[in-house]
Amino acid sequence: MSSVDAPANAAERRLHPWSWLFVLLQQIRQFVVPLVVLVVAGRRNSNIWADIGPLIGMGVLVVISVVQYFTYRYRIGNDAIVIRSGLLQRSQREIPFTRIHNVALHQSLLHRIFKVAEVRLEAAGGQKPEAQMRVLGMDDALALERLVRHRANAPVAVPAEPGGTAPAPAQDEEADEVLLALPVPEVVRLGLISNRGMIVIAAAFGLMWQLFPDERWMARLAQDSFQQAAGYATTLHLGWTGYVALASTLLGVFVVLVRVLSVALAMTQYYGFRLTEAGRRLTVERGLFARMRSSVAPRRIQAWHLQETLLHRWFKRRTLRIDTATGGRHDDPRRLRELAPIATPEACDALAARLLPEGTWPPPQWQPLPRRAWWRLFAGAAPWTLLIAGGLAWKFGPGGLLVLLWLPWQAYAAWRQAGRMGYSVDASLVAVRGGWWSRWWRFAEIDKVQALRLRRSPLDRWLGTATLALDTAGAGNMSPPLQIRFLPEADARALHARLGRALATRRLRW
Repeated sequence: MSSVDAPANAAERRLHPWSWLFVLLQQIRQFVVPLVVLVVAGRRNSNIWADIGPLIGMGVLVVISVVQYFTYRYRIGNDAIVIRSGLLQRSQREIPFTRIHNVALHQSLLHRIFKVAEVRLEAAGGQKPEAQMRVLGMDDALALERLVRHRANAPVAVPAEPGGTAPAPAQDEEADEVLLALPVPEVVRLGLISNRGMIVIAAAFGLMWQLFPDERWMARLAQDSFQQAAGYATTLHLGWTGYVALASTLLGVFVVLVRVLSVALAMTQYYGFRLTEAGRRLTVERGLFARMRSSVAPRRIQAWHLQETLLHRWFKRRTLRIDTATGGRHDDPRRLRELAPIATPEACDALAARLLPEGTWPPPQWQPLPRRAWWRLFAGAAPWTLLIAGGLAWKFGPGGLLVLLWLPWQAYAAWRQAGRMGYSVDASLVAVRGGWWSRWWRFAEIDKVQALRLRRSPLDRWLGTATLALDTAGAGNMSPPLQIRFLPEADARALHARLGRALATRRLRW
């Protein structure tokens, strides 16, 4: 074994005694469709194998879950965690603490009843965590999180019994400093600002589509409902003002319903949100029924994203998100992506300034882009409007051309957006901003930039402009790219050379 292994007297531990139950439930979720097919087939066929097939399948899953429990072992060393698993095909994995970028604890309602948690140890890159422990006792899970937090200088005392509680670091624990806590009114504001209620409505439509795959059924339902509503409105002898009032009322009811669902979903996901800092790690804990706890070192943050929609401005709030280089899918709800789901602009700026080790946020000044870039933005959106107007005119006649009235608004929005576009580059931080109706800021430390690209489209070559793109690890698809658009070619090449020299003399901090 290597030097990072545990001492010779380090005892191996098993997972929580109820671990097999949660593994079984996870496998049942994966095999629920085949089991349902077996049950349905058993009702249609009278032979004995069709009747006992589901029981045999369930028994096999139980045996697999119990075997996994008895064959899964982990040992905590001074510098690493060693995990052994498997019965016939055995594997041993050694995970140095320095490789672990994120420790994620997840508790569903059932986990909270049994006082256990699922633990994920995540490293940079990859789609799977380095280790997934399903499940540990809550005390063991928190002790393991503390151990990773203090892995550099915390000696580990091994308990006498393998099933004992994982040891806490020998050094004095630093008190968690609360950087941000969301009371219930703030979570309600988050629900009012977000459109999470549309997720519930989309999920309801998806469920109806699965239960009734014949699309003609939904079309007939919509047509019948519209005809009944139109017939009822006709009996009321409403004028055009009445029809406008009725349509406005229905639209208002729909908006209120979406906001109520958004508040309910935000309360479920962000109730009790707390961002704390202890030692060299940030920890986020949230959730009403299912509690999620995730921690990451500030040095693992690769890029930052500030967002401010129109509703954010009405409530005088912003959202602060981060990109980390940890593994897992970008859409994984257990991934640490939001340091401040909702906070005042001053709180977001103070939080970013505190956690950026070298950069200064906000920048003292922004370098604006040429205002004539507005027509480039307008030229990118106008063809879609023309295409839609042409399609509607072909389908419904000249009335479809009314869509062209949207073009002046698009031109105005592009002009305002070009006025807000800008960038800032100093010795340690590069930042860009954009948007007008919905504003955003994107910034990263120069030490976290992995690549520079100078892009020029045929239109750029014709107009003498260029786009400078910067790549960082862990960037999500929903975040705006870290790039400076519509720069004059000379300025773009000078900035590219300047950043290239800076990257050549700096070490990439992963």
